[in-house]
Amino acid sequence: MSAGTEIPLVERVSELRDAVEAARAQGGSVGLVPTMGYLHEGHQSLVTRSAAENDLTVVSIFVNPLQFAEGEDYGTYPRDLERDRKMCAAAGAGLVFAPSADDMYPQTPITSVTVKGLNAVLEGRVRPTHFDGVATVVAKLFAMLGPGRAYFGEKDYQQLAIIRRMTADLSLPVEVVGCPTFRESDGLAMSSRNVYLTAEERPAATVLWRSLQTGRDAVVQGSRSPDEVEAVMAAVLAAEPKASPDYAAVVDAATLDRPDVLDGELRLLVAARVGRARLIDNLGVDCARL
Repeated sequence: MSAGTEIPLVERVSELRDAVEAARAQGGSVGLVPTMGYLHEGHQSLVTRSAAENDLTVVSIFVNPLQFAEGEDYGTYPRDLERDRKMCAAAGAGLVFAPSADDMYPQTPITSVTVKGLNAVLEGRVRPTHFDGVATVVAKLFAMLGPGRAYFGEKDYQQLAIIRRMTADLSLPVEVVGCPTFRESDGLAMSSRNVYLTAEERPAATVLWRSLQTGRDAVVQGSRSPDEVEAVMAAVLAAEPKASPDYAAVVDAATLDRPDVLDGELRLLVAARVGRARLIDNLGVDCARL
């Protein structure tokens, strides 16, 4: 299918399975880009990569109720399916899968996927049920997809780490592909929740990126103390009056453990609320390359 044409939409699990099985029966490879919709250029970059590496790219659009706690923005999460379909087509996707909650969960699920340890730190402290909901819905999507590749942005780095570990532990036949964070020209990580920012709040949101750059600079300049690096990042967040910081952390990139001494591949992570928007961002630093 050429970019820009109307893209097929399927809403039932059985239809998705028929489509991916037909592609594989013809020798084709299948890629999946799981999303909650209200797509932006970052999502499109994932679709573009999948389309370049696979014969059929499926974009799932599903606002997953399991990953929202009471009082979070499930009901108000931005949705625009027709706009999303056009963006998927323009990026080279072959199919949009947009199921209803009833089709994804025909009965109230009593089975949940938990990735212990990785789900309890950072975002897990603030949203203790969130990653169980993420892991459960992604496991379901992978079961529907079968053998293939799945593409995730590094902006949600903890989510990516959890999905990689879940996929390995459950021997799922899916290659998890992490893709670089897509940013606005001023460094703000693209996110569907950026729509919540007012015109006055939008410049303040860049404080997350500035905080990460400050932390990276501290490591590059020789700091190997996690306390020191976290303190300089936290200071940048605290200096922005429109931001309410949640955390500034430096962890091992693979395990998400906080090291005693900074070494090897690290991930700097920050979270803050700016107005209605709760924003997260991260940045990798490899001490071995400094």
